[in-house]
Amino acid sequence: MFQNFRQAMAWLHTWFGLVLGFVLMAAFFFGALSVFDREIDRWALPATRFEPQPMPSFERVLRPAFERLQPDPALVEAMRPRVDGPMPERFDRIAYWSAYTTHRDPVLAIYAGWEVPGARDPDEQLYALGTIDPRDGSALRDDQLKIGSGFFYPMHYSLTVDWKNLGFWIVGLAAMAMLAALVSGVVMHRRLFRELFTFRPDRARLRSVLDLHNLTGVVALPFHFFFAFTGLLIFASTYYFPVGHTQLHDLHELHEKHEAAALGLPHGRSGVPAGLANVDAMVAEAQRRWEARGMAGDVGFLVLQHVGDANGYVSVYRAGTDRIALVGQGIHFKADTGELLREDPPATPAARVAEFLTGLHLQHFRHWLLRWLYVLGGLSGAACIATGFLFFVEKRKRQHAARGSQGARIVDALAVAAVTGMVLATLGILVANRVLPEDLAGRGDWERWAFWGTWLASLVHAAWRSAPVARGLPNPAWREQAWAIALLAVAAPVLNWITTGDHLLRTLGQGYWPVAGVDLSLLAAAMIAGSVAVRLGRKARAAAAAAALREAEAGQGEAVHA
Repeated sequence: MFQNFRQAMAWLHTWFGLVLGFVLMAAFFFGALSVFDREIDRWALPATRFEPQPMPSFERVLRPAFERLQPDPALVEAMRPRVDGPMPERFDRIAYWSAYTTHRDPVLAIYAGWEVPGARDPDEQLYALGTIDPRDGSALRDDQLKIGSGFFYPMHYSLTVDWKNLGFWIVGLAAMAMLAALVSGVVMHRRLFRELFTFRPDRARLRSVLDLHNLTGVVALPFHFFFAFTGLLIFASTYYFPVGHTQLHDLHELHEKHEAAALGLPHGRSGVPAGLANVDAMVAEAQRRWEARGMAGDVGFLVLQHVGDANGYVSVYRAGTDRIALVGQGIHFKADTGELLREDPPATPAARVAEFLTGLHLQHFRHWLLRWLYVLGGLSGAACIATGFLFFVEKRKRQHAARGSQGARIVDALAVAAVTGMVLATLGILVANRVLPEDLAGRGDWERWAFWGTWLASLVHAAWRSAPVARGLPNPAWREQAWAIALLAVAAPVLNWITTGDHLLRTLGQGYWPVAGVDLSLLAAAMIAGSVAVRLGRKARAAAAAAALREAEAGQGEAVHA
């Protein structure tokens, strides 16, 4: 089938990249946006535009907020058929309370879980989550979509396809294909170091596109390989091979019990009621112990297990923003007395490697330059895939035109939707966020529909305008959607100004970079899209003139022959 190994690798690289490149485009692009997901949340939710706050007092702020939480009535009704006996009016057998924040979050996420009396599966729990203002504990609306952390971030790793965890599997398959494409790409390009410095934008279109594809692939090759590999590792035990919760469920439960006994942390409730000591004093003690070990004392995660039971305990985890590795250095206290139960020891060498790889992928650290390098790495991956699409179509469309085939039209329309259409959909949800009324019922769903509707419209438009591709000419949808990107990228910050009053001069003057940074990025995207549209327009006119000349010459040749 193939004359040599390099030809086989070229085939693998081309078809793996084409078939799963559309998923990888989304993974790279939304991964780049997710680096600043919290900042995008601030732009999308004006009520949260204040400075990041530390973990607040449990006694003054968190406890009243936790006590207000109850599971959603819809979840209670869904649980009812799996419970023997009546459901309680109020759930008070608290399995856990937890609160989470980062150094970039002004708001605080709180979670609660309850054991259900009479549940046929004792492991089943009801749960609730909320968002509060950590300054006073007041509840914030939870029916609003957190576009950055609640939509763009899940798009990166699951495409927001939750049914049977299908999205995780699709992205995982694409990551595996990407690793194969990276290895095959290295085999194909023997002059790897030379291509690192080769870009000839003034050469023929096909040559310049291939140069850009090679350049963006080679420059960020370690980045691409590392993130595909670590992404697979992070989700391997949870979604891809969850044997601990499926085939080995009973053994997993037994291991948890033995581990809890060895660590001195109770595994379940004792059934004996007990009070709750001062949690703020426990947090202060944890911070003192971290300081004694030369560590920063910011609290990132606070967990209370088996609240109101004699087996209850409180775990305080460090934010760990002073290092790349995702560390917790948890310190655990007996809930009813405040007695120290356990201080997590230093990690083993294998665990330290896992913490470093996970932390490097999830980037919870304080390092703004490194964050921007992540953005550039993600966008370079998206550019590498986009130029791969362009090269595939440009190389084949004249051949398809000569044979009367429509294959190039289909691939080109999909490529337009995957590249410019994805950017348009992103801008569409941001514009919808600023246009839709704040009190609109199901506002988050409307924003999601705006995203998917815009993306679908871009695909329909690309297919509708793809007729020139069948004649070997560029699809005008590329240029037209670039102009649409420029328009929407300007409209979004303007609408933000109109609806909130937070124009660039104000946010820059106040030094509030979450909103100012998003607005500046949108304006930069508008400038890039506008310049690309102008350039595409010039190239389209030149291509049309060349095609007309070829047709005229062909007509003259036929006349002479006749």
